[in-house]
Amino acid sequence: MLWKKIFYGPVISRRLGYSLGVNLLPNKKKICNFNCIYCECGLNEKFKQKEPLPTLTEFENALKETLEYFKNINQVINHITFSGNGEPTLHPDFDKIIDLTIKYRNIYYPDTKIAVLTNSTRLHIEKVYNALQKIDVPICKLDAGTEKQFQLIDAPEIKISIDEITNHLKNFGNKVIIQTIFLRGFVNNQFVDNTTNEELNEYIKRLKIIKPQKVMIYSIDRKTPFDTLEAISKEELEKIANFISSNGFEIDYYL
Repeated sequence: MLWKKIFYGPVISRRLGYSLGVNLLPNKKKICNFNCIYCECGLNEKFKQKEPLPTLTEFENALKETLEYFKNINQVINHITFSGNGEPTLHPDFDKIIDLTIKYRNIYYPDTKIAVLTNSTRLHIEKVYNALQKIDVPICKLDAGTEKQFQLIDAPEIKISIDEITNHLKNFGNKVIIQTIFLRGFVNNQFVDNTTNEELNEYIKRLKIIKPQKVMIYSIDRKTPFDTLEAISKEELEKIANFISSNGFEIDYYL
């Protein structure tokens, strides 16, 4: 599923209510430095052809037009959410785009929060770090406790380890919100499972290093690139939520 323009929705989100989606990437393809096995946008293309990204001017014009339209029809928007067709922080003008979003949010929807869903790979880049510190809801991915499951689940296309991701998240500070999907199944003849006792214990160790303000967990809710993956049950998700909570972390879980 690919979004065909810069703004989409508002969609009704399990976590974010009426969420106005923002796609800073091409409308014809996914661009991401991860190739997550559960991504609703599908897998990355094997042969990459460059596609133009929205310019700063295109983004500003679309932002103003979109917010003005929804304000005039009294549309509720709880969050303006950067997600889209891949990793939003890959846009070279991401920092300037966040500044523009804050500016026009304050004019049209001053009570609306700005959220970014990121895979946590670029938090060490100063302009990305500073931009994410300005927003209300920085939601950062941590999908595993061990290196093996991290590589299987998130399938990074850059050289990066789960320890580096953990360090990025630790350095971001306690404003960070951790997002984790729990799942299991076979991918390319390998069994994937981040719900085992070993995984959960290692995951908790990482949370204790990161010290997030909150943890959000969920399971598969939409079609994935692999029909051999399965969602965990409501009861199992609740059990994991209770385990995380018992270790001192604020937890939200979504069924």
